[in-house]
Amino acid sequence: MSMNTIRFVLNGNIVETEVADPTRTVLQFLRDDLRMTGTKEGCAEGDCGACTVVVVEVDRRGGGVELKTINSCIQFLPTLDGKELLTVEGLHGKDGGLHPVQQAMVDQHGSQCGFCTPGFVMSLYALYRTNPDPSRQEIDDALAGNLCRCTGYRPIIAAARSMYDASDDWDAQQHLDVLHEVQRQGDLELEVGRRRFFAPRGVAAFAALYAKHPDATILAGGTDIGLWVTKQHRELETVIYTGRVEELLELHTADSHLEIGGAVSIAAAAAAIVEQYPGLDELFRRFASPPIRNAGTLGGNVANGSPIGDSMPALMVLGASLVLRRGEKEREVGLDDFYHDYQVNDLQPGEFVARIRVPRARAGVRVASHKWSKRFDQDISAVCTAYSLELDGDTVARFRMACGGMAATVRHAERCEAAVNGAHWSEATIDRACAALAEDFTPISDMRASADIRLVAVQNLLRRFWLESRGEVDETVYTYGR
Repeated sequence: MSMNTIRFVLNGNIVETEVADPTRTVLQFLRDDLRMTGTKEGCAEGDCGACTVVVVEVDRRGGGVELKTINSCIQFLPTLDGKELLTVEGLHGKDGGLHPVQQAMVDQHGSQCGFCTPGFVMSLYALYRTNPDPSRQEIDDALAGNLCRCTGYRPIIAAARSMYDASDDWDAQQHLDVLHEVQRQGDLELEVGRRRFFAPRGVAAFAALYAKHPDATILAGGTDIGLWVTKQHRELETVIYTGRVEELLELHTADSHLEIGGAVSIAAAAAAIVEQYPGLDELFRRFASPPIRNAGTLGGNVANGSPIGDSMPALMVLGASLVLRRGEKEREVGLDDFYHDYQVNDLQPGEFVARIRVPRARAGVRVASHKWSKRFDQDISAVCTAYSLELDGDTVARFRMACGGMAATVRHAERCEAAVNGAHWSEATIDRACAALAEDFTPISDMRASADIRLVAVQNLLRRFWLESRGEVDETVYTYGR
C-alpha cells in the first residue's frame, strides 16, 4: 500500500485510494473521481443538505456500529479512513429494488425538481435506521439540515411517516465485520508535496505533532475549516486531525462535572449536557443541523470563538472551564477568561483544547437559553442568550446571563447580573436589568439584525425567561404551528 493511501468501505465494498490532495472533499471524490453523481452540490458550505451522506463507524464500545449524517461537501476525504460511507446509490430494498425510504418518497410524491431528493433520502435513511417510531418533532429535527427549494416539505414528512411500512435487509454485524477489516491500527500520515495530513491515535502523539508544527491547522469536523477550502480557496499546508485521537473522543461523568473530550461531537456532547440541564434542549436542537452537529465538535466550536457561537453563552453561565494542553503540560482556564477580543483567545502556540469541564446540575438552579434568528432551523443566531438562576425564596441568590451576537466575543452581561443579584425576582428588578443591558452591550448592525433590534431582542428574551421562571409562559417555539 502506498504511503498516501486510505482504506474505507463504500456502499459495502472496500475501497483503497491514493490521496492526491488531503483537503479534497468527499463530495469531489464521489462526483469527480468516481462519477457517482447521485450526491449533489448545492452550496458547498454545509447549509443546504443536497450532499448529505451517511457515515458508519464502530461505536465507542467496539461491539456495534453507529450511523450519522454528514455534509460531504465540507468533509475532507482522509477523514473517511477506517469508516464506511453510504450514498444514495448504495440503498436498496430486499428484492434489489428501491429502499423503503425511496419507495415512500415515490408513493408520497416527495420529489419535485429532484435536486434535493438524494439528500433528503439519506437523512430519512439515517432516521429509519436509528429511530423506529419518530415523533413529528423528531422527523422535523432529522430533516432540519435539508432545504427544498420547491417547498415540498409536506409530502416529505408524509414519506417519513410511511417509510416504516416496509423493512430492509440491514445486517449490523456484516457492517461491523467489514469495518474491523479496514481499521487502521497506527497513525495516519499523508504527504503530498509540501502538504501534510496527520491523524494520530493518541493524545501524546497529537500534542507532540502540534508542538512541532504550531502553525498547523487543527481539523475536527471541518464545519468551519471546510469552508476555508471550498469558499476561500485556501491551501492548507499542514493539517492535524482530531477525529482519531482516542482520549479526545472520551466523554464521561465525574462526581462534580462532565468531562468532554475536545473531539467529542456536538451531538454527543449536547446529549450529555441536556441530560443534566433539560432547559438547554431547544438550544441544541436548533444548533445548526444534524449533519453539522454530527461532524462538528464542542471543542472546535469553543476554540473557534465566534461571537455568534451558540454553545458558549450556555457554557459560560454553567461555569464551564477548559483544560488546555501543550506538549505534556496542561492548564485549566475558566471559559469566562478564555476570550480576549474578536477571534483572540487564551490559546498559546501549539496549545489546544483537550477537554471541556461542565459542572453537573444542582437542585434549585434553573438554566435556560434562547436563540433568535431569521430562520427557525439551520440558521446562525442574530442573538443567543443563556441564563442561570438560583432563588432563596423570592430573593435572587445567584443570577448569571451571557449573550452571543452582542459584542466582539460571547460574554457576560455584568451590569445586568449586578442589577439582579440580591434583589427580589420581580418585574421591577427585570425592568432595571433590561436597562442595564443597554450599558452592557453596544451591538453592531449587520445582515442578521440591526444594533437597535438586537438590544430590544435581548431585553425581551430576558423578560421571557422571567415569565417562564414564574410559570406564566409554557409555550416554546416548538409549539407554534406544530
